[in-house]
Amino acid sequence: MVCNVLEYLERAEKLYPDKPAFGDESGQLTYRQLAQAARRMGSRLAEQGAYREPVAVLIDKDVNTLTAFMGIVYSGCFYVPVDKTLPIERIRTILSVVSSGYLIVKKEDEQLGREFEKETKLLFLEEMFQKSVHQPENLPLLTRIRERHLDTNPLYMIFTSGSTGVPKGVLISHRSVIDMAEQFTKTFQFSSEEVFANQAPFDFDVSVKDIYLTLRNGASMYIVPKSMFVMPKKLAGFFNEKKITTIIWAASALGVAASFRILEKEAPRYLKKIMFSGEVLPMKVLHYWQKHVRDSIYVNLYGPTEITCNCTYYIVDREFSQDQVLPIGKAFPNTEILLFNEENRLAEPGEQGEICVRGSSLALGYYKNKEETEKAFCQNPLHEDYLDMIYRTGDMGYINDRGELVFAARKDHQIKHMGHRIELLEVEASVNAVEEVEKCCCMYDDILGKILLFYQAEKEMEKEIISQLHNKLPKYMCPNVFYRLDKIPENNHGKIDRQRLKQKYMENNK
Repeated sequence: MVCNVLEYLERAEKLYPDKPAFGDESGQLTYRQLAQAARRMGSRLAEQGAYREPVAVLIDKDVNTLTAFMGIVYSGCFYVPVDKTLPIERIRTILSVVSSGYLIVKKEDEQLGREFEKETKLLFLEEMFQKSVHQPENLPLLTRIRERHLDTNPLYMIFTSGSTGVPKGVLISHRSVIDMAEQFTKTFQFSSEEVFANQAPFDFDVSVKDIYLTLRNGASMYIVPKSMFVMPKKLAGFFNEKKITTIIWAASALGVAASFRILEKEAPRYLKKIMFSGEVLPMKVLHYWQKHVRDSIYVNLYGPTEITCNCTYYIVDREFSQDQVLPIGKAFPNTEILLFNEENRLAEPGEQGEICVRGSSLALGYYKNKEETEKAFCQNPLHEDYLDMIYRTGDMGYINDRGELVFAARKDHQIKHMGHRIELLEVEASVNAVEEVEKCCCMYDDILGKILLFYQAEKEMEKEIISQLHNKLPKYMCPNVFYRLDKIPENNHGKIDRQRLKQKYMENNK
């Protein structure tokens, strides 16, 4: 029984010592190099007395950051990725929640790191990889740490936005990540032959799958350079050069690739698994990829950070029209999905209910935030016989006539307009089917009683959108106000930044 993710790393080190584990623009690390560097760092951190503490890391998208994560785990602590490009005050707020004794930065980021010396103790990454003053790898100390380990110990903490403006730190255990890695490997038959292309930043839980599926299977992972999402036409060449077999990307990243039509001159020759999550994938984006990468399975993944990445999956097994929405499928093994209606009873087939999750995948809660934790993580309302925790996602779903789970909307995206209950997701799906629309987002102005549509396109499309929607939707579901944008704002994880859109709308309508 695997109890610590380091067992994955050490097994791969033994079986494939000279095989590339992680690679970036500057080079790559073999499993032996990765493990040795991580143990050196773990020793130095542990010798300072750190144990079961959060250790923040100002991250870059490189192999040294990943090595730092593993070193922190060797020390018995848990890592907290912090994007160094965030505004300084946002970083300060995160560090105040973490209350971390340590912040790891690169020498090149020393000036930025000095901004937070009052909140934390600064450690330099390059120095942490140097040999211990006692032993190159203080194995007795690391052994004692490992002997005390439990699989319920925290592994990492990722921050999500908070409704009060204070970010929430989602704390994930070793057990939850091990469960994710085992279920993904079994479900999709991953092996040591896998080569992953990492797209997601390391403070976004999509990257967790890349990292730990690589380690679990003794596979290889290459970090896609950020520049390739500015000039994505080089992506297909990157896939073929690295012989990429699997991508597990945010839906928005697949959309960027499709909008630049990167696959028309060169198609990926080794790509066999294309998985996506984070947002609803517009059907025209799926159709574009399917047209150019035919010998691959396509998988729609669903799940929030609080249940360790994903709790359901749908392998695309049939054709869909442009204005349809993919199901989110069924639960992974060792996970149960429950749909609760407004009376806290199980929803009937076809009836909408809040998607709730049971299983080992559940997070340990929100760090130092008991109130928010108790709102989202609670006792299963079906009984009170024993402790049986569920996570309330805040998402609405229903079971279709094929027995598949379908995402309907966020609870806060379901509106009442002109006496009708409307899912804004359904409106968005219809707008996304318009060929010239690259991306869209619907909101509701409660005061004016109007449906707002923000859409990204090269030219004004209001008349064309209205014309097509009138053939698909009842009149009361059609947007009342249209805003064309050259670029719909996105957050650091590539998701539509609805909060910024809302603020812009409010500023323009004061």
